[in-house]
Amino acid sequence: MSKLWQKTTNVDKLVENFTVGRDRELDRQMAAFDVLGSLAHTKMLQSIGLMDAADLMLVQHELKTIYTEIENSNFEIEADVEDVHSQVEMLLTRRIGEAGKKIHSGRSRNDQVLVDLKLFFRHQLQQVVSETDTLFRQLVQLSEQHKDVLLPGYTHLQVAMPSSFGLWFGAYAEGLVDDLEMVLAAWKITNKNPLGSAAGYGSSFPLNRTMTTNLLGFESLNHNVVYAQMGRGKTERVIAQALSSIAATLAKMAMDQCLYLSQNFAFVSYPENLTTGSSIMPHKKNPDVWEIMRGKCNRLQALPNDVALMTTNLPSGYHRELQLLKELLFPAFTDLIDCLQMATFMLQNISVNKNILDDPKYTYLFSVEEVNKSVLNGTPFRDAYKQIGLDIEAGNFNPDKTVNHTHEGSIGNLQNQQITEAMDKVISSFDFKKVEDAISWLVK
Repeated sequence: MSKLWQKTTNVDKLVENFTVGRDRELDRQMAAFDVLGSLAHTKMLQSIGLMDAADLMLVQHELKTIYTEIENSNFEIEADVEDVHSQVEMLLTRRIGEAGKKIHSGRSRNDQVLVDLKLFFRHQLQQVVSETDTLFRQLVQLSEQHKDVLLPGYTHLQVAMPSSFGLWFGAYAEGLVDDLEMVLAAWKITNKNPLGSAAGYGSSFPLNRTMTTNLLGFESLNHNVVYAQMGRGKTERVIAQALSSIAATLAKMAMDQCLYLSQNFAFVSYPENLTTGSSIMPHKKNPDVWEIMRGKCNRLQALPNDVALMTTNLPSGYHRELQLLKELLFPAFTDLIDCLQMATFMLQNISVNKNILDDPKYTYLFSVEEVNKSVLNGTPFRDAYKQIGLDIEAGNFNPDKTVNHTHEGSIGNLQNQQITEAMDKVISSFDFKKVEDAISWLVK
């Protein structure tokens, strides 16, 4: 197996297979980002005299060819090649000769992997933000559409007070705003350039790390080269916390959906082709999509702990088990993005029951409303509370089933505009255009 680090000794096959693990499989997802890192690095090498203009032209042209091949799904890591970094360098050397061997000057596979991961994570976080925003807009639209439809609110799973579909949908929308604040923190930590830290202790070459930072659209450097390496594991942990925050919101919403779709609640419904049936019970409409989503998102909430346990007792410097973090994070992005897309799709097809509160079992929802009306008419709260309680016990409770909630964030004042403005403010903080412009210029 071709390795960037190998000299003359062949590693035992059993050891090789165990240590390489799933690298070749997962590295395909990093291929385009490995090329981007090399495009920036080689431009920097030429600027400091470690690559002449002719070699740079050859290398840049072929790297862009490989990038296009990757974008067109015409790239594979060959069976005897260890990882994506080896594959790209081998292709360059095979196609353009000696110039291809010069691209590794001034870097280690350690910082090469680091920059690949940062670029990959940055790209995936942008997708997460986009899909979260799409779901957010769907929730706000539903909140406005059904703002006047009441449903029971619960505490302790006991009927408590009036709520509304406007509140229910809007609550999850606002939850996603806070979740993206977590993603923004992860983005800021990810969007720092580790390239030039080499094996973790810098280089005797006069590298221009500011240049590669600008070329790759990073916001800033990981300044200290030791910390750049220490950031591997820390970056993944912060990302894991951000992903798990969104997953927690989705899991709770999925649980609500499973309850509300059941016959005992019957608050919402879906077209039959979006639910599944039973092999023996012809009446069943099972919420399998929401159940699978609940399971996936519950598993995602364990992600920060998985990352922490893998990295918590490591000293500074590089350690090989850090590669296992890819096995945790890469599938997590896929699962979360799938769940976000599926949640949006399902909500585009939801129907709400507009007559829920016609059922007499929800009469007591309005007990607090009646207490408050007495208070507004001058009765002390404790006296009003006692009187309504006695009416309920005596079977004389006949409430007016209307609500008049006007304060901020209540049934009659959902504050969806303010929530949307908060989401817009968070999304504008990511500055995706700067990244997109840098990458477009690099590959043009």
